[in-house]
Amino acid sequence: MPPTASTASAQRASNRRRKSSPARRDDDAPLIPILARKVREVEAKAQRGKLGPTNRVKFQVIAFLVREERARVKSDESVPAGARAELLKRLDGVATILAKTAARDTSLIQLLEVDQATTPVAKRMRRDWLLESGAELAEDELIITDVAPVQTQVVPAALAERQVIPVQIEARRESNPFLAPDVALRAPSSTARRRLDGWELMGPLYKAFETGAGGSAASMELPPVPEFDRLSPKGLEIMPHQSRFLEAVRAGHRSFLLADEPGLGKTAQSVVAASIANAYPLLAVVPNVVKMNWAREVERWTPQRRATVISGDGGDIDAFADVFIVNYEVLDRHLAWLSSIGLKGMVVDEAHFIKNLTSQRSQNVLGLAARIREQVRDPLMLALTGTPLINDVEDFDAIWRFLGWTNGEKPGPELMERLDATGLTPADKAFYPEARDAVISLGIVRRKKKDVAADLPDKLVADLPVELDDDFGRSIRAAERELGDRMAAKYRRIIEARGDKVFRGEFDEDIVRLVAHGELEDSKAAGNGGDNVFTMVRKIGQAKALLAADYAVQLQRSVGKVVFFAKHIDVMDAAEAHFASAGLRTISIRGDQTTPARQLAIDAFNNDPDVAIAVCSLTAAGVGLNMQAASNVVLAELSWTAAEQTQAIDRVHRIGQDEPVTAWRIIAAHTIDTKIAELIDSKQGLAARALDGEQLDPTSSDSVQMSALMHLLRQALGTR
Repeated sequence: MPPTASTASAQRASNRRRKSSPARRDDDAPLIPILARKVREVEAKAQRGKLGPTNRVKFQVIAFLVREERARVKSDESVPAGARAELLKRLDGVATILAKTAARDTSLIQLLEVDQATTPVAKRMRRDWLLESGAELAEDELIITDVAPVQTQVVPAALAERQVIPVQIEARRESNPFLAPDVALRAPSSTARRRLDGWELMGPLYKAFETGAGGSAASMELPPVPEFDRLSPKGLEIMPHQSRFLEAVRAGHRSFLLADEPGLGKTAQSVVAASIANAYPLLAVVPNVVKMNWAREVERWTPQRRATVISGDGGDIDAFADVFIVNYEVLDRHLAWLSSIGLKGMVVDEAHFIKNLTSQRSQNVLGLAARIREQVRDPLMLALTGTPLINDVEDFDAIWRFLGWTNGEKPGPELMERLDATGLTPADKAFYPEARDAVISLGIVRRKKKDVAADLPDKLVADLPVELDDDFGRSIRAAERELGDRMAAKYRRIIEARGDKVFRGEFDEDIVRLVAHGELEDSKAAGNGGDNVFTMVRKIGQAKALLAADYAVQLQRSVGKVVFFAKHIDVMDAAEAHFASAGLRTISIRGDQTTPARQLAIDAFNNDPDVAIAVCSLTAAGVGLNMQAASNVVLAELSWTAAEQTQAIDRVHRIGQDEPVTAWRIIAAHTIDTKIAELIDSKQGLAARALDGEQLDPTSSDSVQMSALMHLLRQALGTR
């Protein structure tokens, strides 16, 4: 365990004993094998996808320790010239791996330029590695303190000019110019050091979830179902799984990652939770598509409370409402007044939207959340998402920060107490299941439909391969072969430059990944120009459009209402034209609709028997909508993520559905479409391991695009 001030002398004595022990092979530079091991860990993580915050810090620390060690070796006259050359060669090897890793993720390049540890996490990491190497450190290097907290800046300078103050908000302030102080605000936390204060813990916490340590579902222990339902308004009934969550709120729990599978009533649970906790005024940050639905749910479940929807500059809001509902896109202009009206709670719906910490969307949400915690003790903080993990377990990062469980660099005080109480450290294998349980106990609630809603019908995803046997289909297959050949040529040039021979069916996985990554980056930069993985998938969607629409027509004639999902507007347009020619009445859900128009369309689909098919955008209609009037879904185009596909299907597979649900995926046979469907299915494993404790074989955390390109390249190398 890393030392504290009280054990510094003992550490130095231990270092001296180690130095007096028999000579080891790395006596001249014992730090080098540690750096070699650490850089391989970072390289392995980079090969599976983008690095998270913890491994980025590790990358940075390796970079400046390599420079420090090179300078030390060069200046150490006691090291023989031959040994010095060998040590410098080994350091160059570490530096080469750093450079290759930076080539995979170019955002790392700037970290190579940092020449010292600047953050407490980086300083602790440097200290621990040096101590592991047997180095003696000065007293000020052993004791590392955290930066003193400062009041959160909710409105960044770049957004200051965009801030608006609705007239009605001014009226609210004039009627009550002073916010009542919260006398129960928590006193400053104790400065007493804990046993784990010296350990880097974020990496081990992510690892505990990534491996599904403990094997149990990621859901905190909840109170039993109460004997009587005292919460439901007249005419409504809270389901048993919802009442258990609400009993936890009644017992005083105030921060939750509510990760129930889509369709289990997370919105209703949040609305009633706010009433139990008296967390008013409450802010709900939600996708634009569900703002009106949120207002309806507030009125439905808590009729004694008023909700107001913030649109544009907020000119028509009810400033004296109990619940303020705002979409992510307009939140940035309302930060100033929202941070000053004394919010007692905050809900973030579809919380995976904030996973990108560099985005303004994420910074806006996290800034407001931090300000609420500064002003109120134990505010109600709810992160709602049925798909908290999209590509990597570090997608948890932003959500944990929002809830106050961590600050991104280390656990918060409450989590640290629970980790410390385990009596274990990350060096102990038993630490990982205990650490996972500690995080879960803070408020992760995860229920699956099959576990909590026995009366909810089954869900089946059925694949329907279609043949693209016209000229369009042949041109798509030719473009795929051309792309594979182009990547194979790059692969062969790299191999031959290295002096190796290329054998059919044999390939170097590292070079395969390097070539595929380069192609993916070029494709992103090129947009829709030329043939690349994005343009090919779009062409496949166009080629499938009428086939998928025709199947939906036949399906509708036999089963009734159908929801038709597509990714691109031209595919939706072609489908709608086909439905019209078949005499079917449809509604459309698109991203450019106003909220009222979208809600009218949804209501028409659910309530008007003459509306046969809902034509929906995967991105605009994939979250928050209730369309359980249908029990069949047609996926005309495939998504790039398993989460997006699940969200789309669960617009139908929800509470209130009384029939089995079938999603029909239209897949273009003998094209990359088939591989993409397979990859999407494999991505379900990450959530199953991290959240549901299922013991599944680990799958790559590469994006579907990256994996698809690697597949095309291997195919080209294996057949030509």
